[in-house]
Order: sequence, then C-alpha cells, then structure tokens
Amino acid sequence: MAGKYLVFTCLFLAFLLSFTWYHLKDRDWGRYTAFPCQTENTGSNSIISHERLKDSPLHRMLYEKPDLLKLPRTDVMIATPWQAPIVWDGTYNLDILNELFHLRGARIGLSVFVIRKYKVFINDFLQSAEEFFMAGHKVHYYVFTDDVSGIPNITLKEGRNMEVVKISGYKRWQDITMRRMQLIRDYISQKLINEVDYLVCLDADLKFMDHIGVEILGDVFGVIHPGFFGESRTAFTHERRNYSAGYIPEDEGDFYYTGCFFGGTVEEVYKLTNFCHNAMMEDKAKNIEALWHDESYLNKYFLYHKPTKLLSPEYAWNDYYGSPVVVKRKRLVHVPKDYNAVRD
Repeated sequence: MAGKYLVFTCLFLAFLLSFTWYHLKDRDWGRYTAFPCQTENTGSNSIISHERLKDSPLHRMLYEKPDLLKLPRTDVMIATPWQAPIVWDGTYNLDILNELFHLRGARIGLSVFVIRKYKVFINDFLQSAEEFFMAGHKVHYYVFTDDVSGIPNITLKEGRNMEVVKISGYKRWQDITMRRMQLIRDYISQKLINEVDYLVCLDADLKFMDHIGVEILGDVFGVIHPGFFGESRTAFTHERRNYSAGYIPEDEGDFYYTGCFFGGTVEEVYKLTNFCHNAMMEDKAKNIEALWHDESYLNKYFLYHKPTKLLSPEYAWNDYYGSPVVVKRKRLVHVPKDYNAVRD
C-alpha cells in the first residue's frame, strides 16, 4: 500500500512541475528581479543591465557624503507629517537626480492652456521654458488653444517638441480654468498615456526665471501657494460651504495649494483631474461653484489624497508678496497683469 502512495505522490509532483513550467516558461522573470525603466529609444519597458549601470555617470560621480546629523535646511519645513519631501533650494542634488531620470529615459509632458487674451503670455512662457524647464531632458509641450494662429513657432532644443491642440473658447474665464481638468483627463486617456511618463500642468501667465528640473517629479505633486505658506488654517481660502463638493472644514487642511501648477505621473494626474472634474459636475448640478473654482477642488483632492511631493513657493512666486528671506530663488513667477483686461 505504501508503495502505491509513493508512486501516486511522485506522479502528482511530476504533473505539478510540468504544469507550472508550461504556464510560466514564457514569463519575463527578469522584470521582477531588476529595476524596470523606460528605454531612451522606444519608451518600452526594459532592464537596466550591469553594463549600462557602469556607463552611467553615477558609477563614478563624486559628491559630498550625506550627513545624517546635518539637515540641508533648518529655516523651513522640508518634509510633511506623511513623509513627503518639500522641495526648497538646497535640499537636493540635481546632478544625481538628472542621472537617475536619464537612466530611466523619462519622458516629460507640459500642458498649458492659451485661451482668448491669454495668448499674449505664451511667447514668453515658451521661450523661458526652453531656457529653464527640464534642461537636458525630453519634453513634449501640449498647448491647448482656441486660436492656433496665435501660438508662436519657436525653435525648440533637441529632444523637445510641441503639439498645438485646438479647443473651444468659453465666455467666462472661470469656465476656461475649470474645463481644463476634463480636457487634461480626456487627453491623457486618448493620447498622453502612450507618449509621456510625467505630466506637468501650468498656467500660461507664468514665466520661468530660474531652473526647474526633475527635482519636482514624483507620483503626484502640488505647489504651496506663495500667499499662504506662513498662514494658519483659518486664513486659507478654502471652500467653506458644506454643500459644495469642494468643502473643507476650518479645522482641516495641511497647506493651501495653488491651482496654477501641479503634476505627476500621467496615471496620477488622470486621477486628480478626474476627481476635480467630477466634483465640478456635482456642484454644477446644484447650480453652485466652489469659491476658487478648480483650485478649490484641487485643494480638496490633496487633503484626502496626499501629494507625494510638495514644491515650495519658489515654484510659483508672485512679487506681490515681496521677497521673504526663506525664498532664496524665484523659479517661476506670475506675470504682472490687469486681470480685468485679460479676463474680459
């Protein structure tokens, strides 16, 4: 009897091994044991080989050893309570980050909406972006506009390109700024998901004044509003009506985020814009709008879906707020303008 059980057990194990081998023999097990990246030529998943690591400048990059007993900045908060880094000047090594993102072959998209009179800003926006935005990396500009002829044909650096997308104009500036959430969401699912890995979303009335690079990139990031970074919760201009989808109680809120600059991986930006659009539609059905439109819904999203990286006010400065000592570099600034004129 024992012999029969032994034979049966052996046959069963042989069958199990054969079955497992048949179904798993074509699996790419290498992708589970090595770091996946985007190849620079195809954008498809590949494995970083030992030879490629040796060819990377990181292999013999010499830099000062990090000191666990010395903080890079002591005058500002550099991490949130949920351990997301807050990016200030002096808190990162851009040379290291550049090589890490080059190794991954990161493809970066930038979306900007140029509707009606805001076309007066787009030339300076693009020219300054070419000088200061993601230097040395692949960048794809997506310019959404109601006037294709109003978009300048500027000379782009190698590895950078621009696509102008025709969209409808709107009578109210509030509709323009809120509709972009739906348009970004839809364009991601239709096109961007196959073209870029990260998407940075910016307003057109901004100008790059200093370098902004891959230090900003992460799963999903927001920018701390320059007018509120030293204020209490009660000073935040959140939507306070509890029947709005953008409602945030006065005793909640981590930071106040500006609506002019946000981004992350295309998958996470899709989730963010989808939430904001649906919240707007929920309020529209009630015939209401949140106090600061898309910015209010963005703040609601970040309250309950914490950003994985925060950018300091250096990244969306407005000279109206002066020059506080902690803001050592004004990287992206709001262009002075007559709001009544450009929004008319």
